[in-house]
Amino acid sequence: MKPLRTIVAVLAGVVTLANTAGSASAQSTDTGPLQLETKISLGDVRGRIDHMAVDLKRQRLFVAELGNDSVGIVDLPKRKLISRIPGLKEPQGVGYEPLTDMLYVANAGDGSVRLFEGSDYKTTGQIELGSDADNIRVDAAAKRVFVGYGSGGLAVIDPSTRSKVGDISLKAHPESFQIDPDTSQIFVNVPDAHGIAVVDRVSQKQIAKWPMADRRANFPMALDHVRRQILVVFRAPAELGVFSMTDGKPVATIEICGDSDDLFIDAKRARVYVSCGAGFLDVLEAKEATYRRIARIPTVSGARTSLFVPEMDRLLVAVRASSGEPAAIWAFRPMP
Repeated sequence: MKPLRTIVAVLAGVVTLANTAGSASAQSTDTGPLQLETKISLGDVRGRIDHMAVDLKRQRLFVAELGNDSVGIVDLPKRKLISRIPGLKEPQGVGYEPLTDMLYVANAGDGSVRLFEGSDYKTTGQIELGSDADNIRVDAAAKRVFVGYGSGGLAVIDPSTRSKVGDISLKAHPESFQIDPDTSQIFVNVPDAHGIAVVDRVSQKQIAKWPMADRRANFPMALDHVRRQILVVFRAPAELGVFSMTDGKPVATIEICGDSDDLFIDAKRARVYVSCGAGFLDVLEAKEATYRRIARIPTVSGARTSLFVPEMDRLLVAVRASSGEPAAIWAFRPMP
């Protein structure tokens, strides 16, 4: 006869498997900085997956399924796909604007920004930008939505009228850009112009450019508001660059995983999360004036986009379909 504690342990394992069957396998023994909590299947989704956004009130995740011409809608508490918006044109960016309860979807294929009701995802309008509509940022304080597009522009949208009310000219196509809530500035990665553009969002004009001649392909960006620093990941070479938010002066350089497309700061733990198409998540920890890598976590080749949601304390990684495995969202819980 087995000892009682052995039987209890077996039963506990059965319960754990039952709770995670069909959607995920929780890595309860993982003691690293990120614990894989669940895998949420996206079903029959082909090709590349791009950026994501979240509706915090409903706890729903929006996934730009670029290669599938669709946006997947995931119920995060239920850990399942609940709907899909089809018929799009290479959606790259998504943004949820809570005051008007509106989902914005930027389409690279036709340069449009399409609008959908947040309650039932019915189409409610379309804004034509011309070409290559990309990243979306919602500026809650200014009640504006910014969209990067074309060969060099940020469109300014008024969510109350659902119309474009301004245009900010840039020297090249904008990749990731971030709004500083403490100033009137927007920092924009413009890799084809080999630098970072500094924009005044009140005057809607570029006011500075910080050149990055020795590095190329600066796509992801995040702002460290505590240290007043800008974090940028370059793909060539694969490095994290840390710069002063005041004047763009370099602070530090750290080797990073390859082909990254998203970068987030976990202010609670003073950490940085980088998702890379090379098939890894890099986790870095603030160390005095710089950062040091504390973990490199395997994912899947091509899984280069992610979303950190501080309010839910989760890092969500978009994993495209591969080797017979369906596309999925991998949800990681930061530890401790």
